[in-house]
Amino acid sequence: MNATRGTAPGPGPNIPEGDGHPVVEPPVLGGPEESDYYLLGDLLTDEQQALRHRVRDFMDREVDPIINPYWERAEFPHELVPKLAQLGIAGFQVSGDGCPGMSNVTAGVVILELARGDLSVSTFMGVHSALAMTSIGLLGSEEQKQRFLPPMARLEKIGAFGLTEPAHGTDVVKLETTVRRDGDSYVLNGHKRWIGNATFADYVIIWARGEDGHVGGYVVEKGTPGFDAQVITGKTALRCVQNAQISLTDVRVPAENRLAGGHTFRDTEKVLLASRFCVAWESVGAAIAGYETALAYAKQRHQFGMPLASFQLVQYRLARMLADITDMVCMQYRLSQLMDEGKFSMPRVALAKMHYTERARAILADARDMLGGNGIVLDYHVARHLCDIEAIDTYEGTDTVQALIVGRDITGYNAFVPVAAGR
Repeated sequence: MNATRGTAPGPGPNIPEGDGHPVVEPPVLGGPEESDYYLLGDLLTDEQQALRHRVRDFMDREVDPIINPYWERAEFPHELVPKLAQLGIAGFQVSGDGCPGMSNVTAGVVILELARGDLSVSTFMGVHSALAMTSIGLLGSEEQKQRFLPPMARLEKIGAFGLTEPAHGTDVVKLETTVRRDGDSYVLNGHKRWIGNATFADYVIIWARGEDGHVGGYVVEKGTPGFDAQVITGKTALRCVQNAQISLTDVRVPAENRLAGGHTFRDTEKVLLASRFCVAWESVGAAIAGYETALAYAKQRHQFGMPLASFQLVQYRLARMLADITDMVCMQYRLSQLMDEGKFSMPRVALAKMHYTERARAILADARDMLGGNGIVLDYHVARHLCDIEAIDTYEGTDTVQALIVGRDITGYNAFVPVAAGR
C-alpha cells in the first residue's frame, strides 16, 4: 500500500501461509511529503526537489531490494558503485574538477535521502565525498585537485580518510602516526582504526605528525608497499561498511602526495566540520525512515480487527516522532543556510549532530517497538537502521563530545580535559 498522509486504510492485508515470509508485507513508503509537515520542501528550488526525488527513487529501487543480505553477510555492495556514479553526486559541495559543487542545502537533501535508504551506503558516500574528496578540495593544490578529484567524482577511484587510531578517538588531536621526509618522499609509520572504505580504496588520506610536531595529510595510493588494511569483523552496526585497522610500516609516499594546504590540525578540523555537518543530515534521514515505516505499518497492520493507526497510543507516538523530525529538519535547514552564507562554526554543527543522533535513536527505537516482532527482522528495514544509528551516534564525535564543544562555546570554559583535585 502507499502510505499517503491522512488517507484512511483499506481492508486488512492478505495473510500468507506459514512459508517463512512476513505475515504482513513490508509497507511501501510514500514521498518526502510524508514527513514534511511544515512544507519545508516548498523552500527548495525545482532542481533541488528533482534531485531529491531522483536520489530517493534510486535508494528505493536499487538499494532497498538488495541491501539486507549484504548487511547480514557484512559485505559491501560493490555492484551499486557504478549506479551511484550515474547520480553525479560524488563530492557533494566540492566544486570544479568534475565535482557537483552543491550548496549545503542541496547536499543536505541528498545526504538525507541516501541515509533514509541505508546508512551504510550514505556512510560510504560520506567517507568518499565529505572526508576524502573534501580533504583534497579544501587542502589540495590545484595540481592535486586536477589529478585526484575527476576520477573520484566519477567513482572510478574510491577514497578513504585515515585519522582515528587504536588509542586515539576523541583525543585524535594527539595522534601518534609519524611521518618523516626522506629525499623526494615521505615515510609513514603507525596505525589507524575504524577507517571506512580502506580495504578497497584507491586513495587513503593518512593524517600523520611530522618531525615539526604538526599534522598533515598524505594521499596513500592503492598498492603502496607497507600499507596493510585488515577489515574489522563482528560489528553490529554499519555492517556493510568495510572499516579497517591499518598498519603503516615504512610506507613511502611521493612528496607531491602531501596535501599542500594541510599544515596543522586546525586544517584537519576544516574537513571534520564539513563531515560532521553531513553526519547530522544522516541522522535526520534515518529518523525519517523510522517514522515513515512506523506510519505505513500502523495503517497496514490490523489488531483486534482494527488498524494500529486507529489506536490512541499509536497516534500519540507517531505525532511525537513527527514533532521531533520537524524540529530536526527546521533546525538543519537553517544551519545549511548559515553554512551557505559562511556563518558557520564547529559549535553550531556540533549542536546539530548531538541533538539529531539522540532523537534519531529514540525515533528508531520507538518504530521498532511499534512493529512488534516484525521490528527485529531485516525485511522491514527498521532493525537495520536501529543498529546502524549506533555507529552514527559515535563517529564524528559522540553526543557528549558535541555537548562539550557547545558548552565550551557558550560558557568560555574548556571541560574536555579533567583537572585533578586540588589543582
